[in-house]
Amino acid sequence: MPPEPSPPPQLKDWFDAVRYRAIAKELADIAPKFRGDDFMKAVIDGLEGRSLMQRVHQCAVAVDAALPGTYQQKVRALQKLAPRIGHEFVTIFLGDFVATFGLGDFDFSMEALRFFTVFGTAEFAVRPFIVADQKRALQTMLEWSADPDDKVRRLASEGSRPRLPWGMRLQALVRDPEPTAKILDALKEDESLFVRRSVANHLNDITKDHHDYVLQRLEAWNLEREHLRWIAKHACRTLIKRGHPRALKLFGFGRKAEVLAKLAATPSRLDLGQRLTLTAALTSTSGRSQRLAIDYVVHYVKASGGSAEKVFKWTELELAAYAEIELVKSQVVRDFTTRKHYAGRHRVELQINGQRVAETMFVLV
Repeated sequence: MPPEPSPPPQLKDWFDAVRYRAIAKELADIAPKFRGDDFMKAVIDGLEGRSLMQRVHQCAVAVDAALPGTYQQKVRALQKLAPRIGHEFVTIFLGDFVATFGLGDFDFSMEALRFFTVFGTAEFAVRPFIVADQKRALQTMLEWSADPDDKVRRLASEGSRPRLPWGMRLQALVRDPEPTAKILDALKEDESLFVRRSVANHLNDITKDHHDYVLQRLEAWNLEREHLRWIAKHACRTLIKRGHPRALKLFGFGRKAEVLAKLAATPSRLDLGQRLTLTAALTSTSGRSQRLAIDYVVHYVKASGGSAEKVFKWTELELAAYAEIELVKSQVVRDFTTRKHYAGRHRVELQINGQRVAETMFVLV
């Protein structure tokens, strides 16, 4: 009988005993008085019970305890360490160190975050500084928007997102997004897709609380410009999936689709881990061409027996007058950290230009 396969590695294993020993070795080389044994004890004790972000933070706390000197001296040692780490996510603990111990040295700490973000990202670490002094922090970040390095420019947008995933929520910017407007205007036609994607995600964050504010801004843009149109559409992806009429109109999907539609799911019964295939058959009933934004909606069964819907992007297309088309989409039905599946009847709907036009179902057994 073949052995059981090993479980896949977890993200938190980016911070394991091997990684911590490597960090300790480098710091001992940089700062001979670094107390490596103290550092290792602080990070290894209780390691298994810590999540990824807890391991990040514990690494920063352990560095502070084991590295002699003032706060600024410690940061300078960590600046020498940064290019030696060789793993972008692991470098996040450098920014965490600054956020944890440097709020009282604002300007020096902000400059340290600008330095560290080049080796990974300081998007999480900059947020306590925005909370502590929003006007001062955002002014510095506006200056970053003109930095030659695209990672620094991205930090200006990404670090000030109101609802950054995994990050501290910036409640003041959730309530009023206007203070970041100058940063987004400065970056909206940035040459780097890395930066433009952040601008789009920032705007998408804002749509969750102030969709009219975002749409009013986007309606004033020249969407014939490629970079601006891409940002605008990506920023409105949540609104488009929800069938928001004003967002659909902005991209030419404002008309109700004139189609006959059928939707089928195969297999109709499947086990967790199997592939589900959806087939949509569309027939235009219009004498003119139509722009269509096509999505599908899965009503996932919940543990309580009810359901919760999730909208998935399918495609966008131009459907000629009286034309027929068949579309096929498939996905594996499996559990994620963000979604657990439950047995039962799952309804699936076809959504075109914000309207639900056909449905089918499958049973997860």
